[in-house]
Amino acid sequence: MNNQTSDGPLTLRDVAAAAGVSLATADRVVNGRPGVSAKTARKVHEAVQRLGFRPLAAAAELARARSWRFAAILPGGGNRFMMDIADNIRAQAGWFRARRIGVEIVEADVFDADTLAAQLAALPGRFDGVALVALDHPRIRAAIDDLVEGGMAVVTLVSDAPSSRRQHYVGIDNIAAGRTAGSLVGRFLGPPRNGETGGAVGIITGSGSLRDHAERRFGFGQVLAEEYPHLTCLMPAEGRDDPDRNRDLVRRMLADTPDLVAIYNTGEGSVGIGEALAEAGLVRKILCVGHELTPATRRMLLDGSFAALVAQDPGHEVRSMGRVLHALVTGQEIVAAQEHIRVQVILRDNLP
Repeated sequence: MNNQTSDGPLTLRDVAAAAGVSLATADRVVNGRPGVSAKTARKVHEAVQRLGFRPLAAAAELARARSWRFAAILPGGGNRFMMDIADNIRAQAGWFRARRIGVEIVEADVFDADTLAAQLAALPGRFDGVALVALDHPRIRAAIDDLVEGGMAVVTLVSDAPSSRRQHYVGIDNIAAGRTAGSLVGRFLGPPRNGETGGAVGIITGSGSLRDHAERRFGFGQVLAEEYPHLTCLMPAEGRDDPDRNRDLVRRMLADTPDLVAIYNTGEGSVGIGEALAEAGLVRKILCVGHELTPATRRMLLDGSFAALVAQDPGHEVRSMGRVLHALVTGQEIVAAQEHIRVQVILRDNLP
């Protein structure tokens, strides 16, 4: 068999299609790069033999035709920070085009393991790499492992699944972010006065299964237990980053906790918290610390509903996501220092 078809010379794309793998996987196998299972590599080698593909003869054609498809799986709905991530992906269109990369934004219910796992299972054959906001759940870890086993580049974004086989995490150190929030709450409130007890601190969180939220709660609780033992943390209340749910949770918290002195929100939906405090006439009387700078949280800093935000730069995360995925599919080195995402503290006084 020769390396000609009725449509012209064979390319690596033909090999990938025949083997049922992504172009990135076929490229790794043909060029002897690591990161592919023995089973998948065997399928590619069999396709090479079956088609009579000669890599060196097709190299020039491949260099001209090479393109990549990435998916970015983000939470759907009104999560403003994730909308900022999506906006930054669109703003980087020129960078992606210059590298022959197409990026598709896929909205998902990242709180639902079954739905998210099904969307991940549908990616092979359509994409060479994926960045996803990961739920740290056995089904999601298994789905990620299956993608990597099949040769896809997988990066977690904002929220990690570290026990999976994902190749890189793009995001802040969320334990450090939670510790920062705990220090802010403790320092803003100060020591108890006139023999009073410290009071209770409410915690609103998106989900117990999102690792970024879990790590923030852990870091927050660490600092309060170590340095501010006079403050009592309430059990976290899950609002799924939804303002309406958060509003109801805070209403209940206010009714059940007369000594409430502060609220920490580990994720989105801060608007609902501010609305509940405004209804009760408690804005600026109960300290609030949250995450991420959005148009809504900016207003809440300015009007005093929130005292501080612990934030991350969505633009940096998107640029890092693009660089890391491109490095993974092309076999280039990832520069760790360049991809480090910093934890930022934003007050009313230093609003950008």
